[in-house]
Amino acid sequence: MAGIAGAGVLAMVVTACGTGSSDSGGSGDGEGADSGKGTSKPVALAVESTVREGTWTGSSATQRVKIAPKRLARGTAADLEDVNLDDDLKGRVPYYLTVGYTNTGSDAVTQPGPEGNFTVTLADGTPGTPVSLWNTNPLATGSGSGLPDDCDKGGPASVPPGGTATVCQLVMVPEGHEPATVAYSDETGGTLLWKVGDGKGDDDGLLAAGTTAESSWKDGTTKGGAVPIRVTPKSVRAGSLTDLSDYDLSDTSKNTVPWYVSIDYRNAGKEKLLPVMDDGVGLRSAGGRDVRPLPLLDLSFSASGEGEGIDQCRGSVPNTRLQPGSTLTLCGIYLLPKGDRPSMVSFQGEGTGVKPLRWRAG
Repeated sequence: MAGIAGAGVLAMVVTACGTGSSDSGGSGDGEGADSGKGTSKPVALAVESTVREGTWTGSSATQRVKIAPKRLARGTAADLEDVNLDDDLKGRVPYYLTVGYTNTGSDAVTQPGPEGNFTVTLADGTPGTPVSLWNTNPLATGSGSGLPDDCDKGGPASVPPGGTATVCQLVMVPEGHEPATVAYSDETGGTLLWKVGDGKGDDDGLLAAGTTAESSWKDGTTKGGAVPIRVTPKSVRAGSLTDLSDYDLSDTSKNTVPWYVSIDYRNAGKEKLLPVMDDGVGLRSAGGRDVRPLPLLDLSFSASGEGEGIDQCRGSVPNTRLQPGSTLTLCGIYLLPKGDRPSMVSFQGEGTGVKPLRWRAG
């Protein structure tokens, strides 16, 4: 049995009844394990622990909190042998994220759950999946599953003003990768980020920022197959929301920061191309978000030759083509919540068998 619990997943724990032990075979320290399952201690990773100010939005109110990771440890799949997980989580690696927070508001926080807003992300921004465990046997006297760091237990029912709590969040991360970031997101207070180790994670095929790579492109004007092109990310830079003051943004966009991604495209083929290669560009953030470019209706077409967009980020020039042997620069605008930042820039070319390109954002 599994379901959606906030941004994460709810999973069922199979427990013994009233024995003070769990069918999962131990708590990670080897005590009480008679089958050899789950006896390995989780491996602690270096994680930044700077306390930061943020918010947590519950069902009825938004509360101010100070919050930070305290410990991050990598477990093994054997830890969850007696947990009913969704199929898409099987084969992933459990990470135990212990966090502490203080209620800095003037009211008590009831049924708090800020740990559910945490995740662990990879170098390319791929987020782990937070999982909340549900003990199917409320009469069991011992730990629900024997998982380390009390990750099978809920947090306090209430935290008074000035009160503190320490809780644990279980996050499932794709196997074979080292996490780069611990991320906390709240719809009101934006995103908070902490480095895991040096904050770089593993490469996983990511190209260094600014590396030129081969791809191809095909549009409605090409007569044959896809045209070979060379793609080079030039810059990823933050702007200001005031840059977009002439546009009517949605309310959800008004607590964001625009990021400008500029990419050079060189036509290495023999046919002209429409300057719309930015349709293949994507961005993923350190907070685990996949972001598409902001569509802007530009009414400033003129004989000046300026491209679509805003002064800080110009795109294609209307009624032009990218000639063979020529290069053009296109710029896209991506909105991210305050505190978040780009992690990976991607480009999906056109043509048979063309593979996506992925670069570190910086």
